[in-house]
Amino acid sequence: MQRITILGATGSIGVSTLDVLARHPEHYRVHALSAHSRVAELAAQCRQFRPERAVVGTPQAAAELTRLLDGLAVDVAYGEAALCEIASSADTDTVMAAIVGAAGLAPALAAARAGKKILLANKEALVMSGQLFMDAVREHKATLLPIDSEHNAIFQSLPSHYARAPGAAGVAKIVLTASGGPFLNRAVETLDNVTPSEACKHPNWSMGRKISVDSATMMNKGLEVIEAHWLFGAPADLIEVVIHPQSVIHSMVSYVDGSVLAQLGNPDMRTPIAHALAYPERIASGVAQLDLTEMGALAFHKPDFARFPCLALAFDALRAGGTAPALLNAANEIAVQAFLDERIGFRDIDRVVRRVMDENEHGAAHDIDAVMAQDARARSAAAQIVDGIARRPS
Repeated sequence: MQRITILGATGSIGVSTLDVLARHPEHYRVHALSAHSRVAELAAQCRQFRPERAVVGTPQAAAELTRLLDGLAVDVAYGEAALCEIASSADTDTVMAAIVGAAGLAPALAAARAGKKILLANKEALVMSGQLFMDAVREHKATLLPIDSEHNAIFQSLPSHYARAPGAAGVAKIVLTASGGPFLNRAVETLDNVTPSEACKHPNWSMGRKISVDSATMMNKGLEVIEAHWLFGAPADLIEVVIHPQSVIHSMVSYVDGSVLAQLGNPDMRTPIAHALAYPERIASGVAQLDLTEMGALAFHKPDFARFPCLALAFDALRAGGTAPALLNAANEIAVQAFLDERIGFRDIDRVVRRVMDENEHGAAHDIDAVMAQDARARSAAAQIVDGIARRPS
């Protein structure tokens, strides 16, 4: 019986994980669940899956959750320390790290230092502190399995003995596919007028609002490029992004002999979740089998960096190294939230990020304190830029 902790249980990844777990009660038991503020949803999950522990973001949320559980035997806590505790607990074997944004870094790192099996859906753990995180995984003999559909596809397309050395495995190139989001064919000059509701309407995937906007700007793909570097040991020049609007081929690995291995499937996150949960075995995920006869033509294009400047910024941050990716990520989080709050326009997102990266020095990421200090500086700088360009209420 595998004991599971889900960090970010009420988000799209958390909900999909619980869906897969519910299909295999003989193999998995939920030890702990967390959510930041969606207390009613977390309470419903607790009633269904009966975890031993539940963690929320604030004392007010904890009090509300305790009230809603009405005597159910669940230990309720709140805050970052509690998140780190459930991620590193001796009573859990596997941690689904699915908290969105920088808030997910500390508990994911705690799980690594506790030697857990980590199902990594939180990009920021690697984007912000890639070397530190990978060092913790290695030093504490943790198991790291990627959940992003693209990285999971790459993982499945690499040799089972792969050791983050592309040359030794005959890898010529890692190819990340991208749908292109909702604005792939929209006139570039009209993107300033995009609304949050338009940006959140992804053509293929069901995702949260923040990651939906990141997909629309292709910052999501840029963060995945940085993540791929750390997961697979590939330099920027060996990582390629290809637009594939149908989202059937989730990513590919090109080998020196001319072979290209790819992972295909319907666009449903339950597939990579089930793969990682059961690895190296296979379990049913609830996802329909892919019918290639119904696919029609599959298209592939090179990305247009004028349309997607955030993708170029991410490659720049990866090549710069050090804390540059932490700057990129922090500025993007502030800018995306400002866009969702309708304070700035869609194309202001990349402008805010570029200014933060151009106007703030970055250095070596020696420890987590240095990373978080850079994160805080970038957020402050981005907030000031947003204040300077924010739209006035009409």
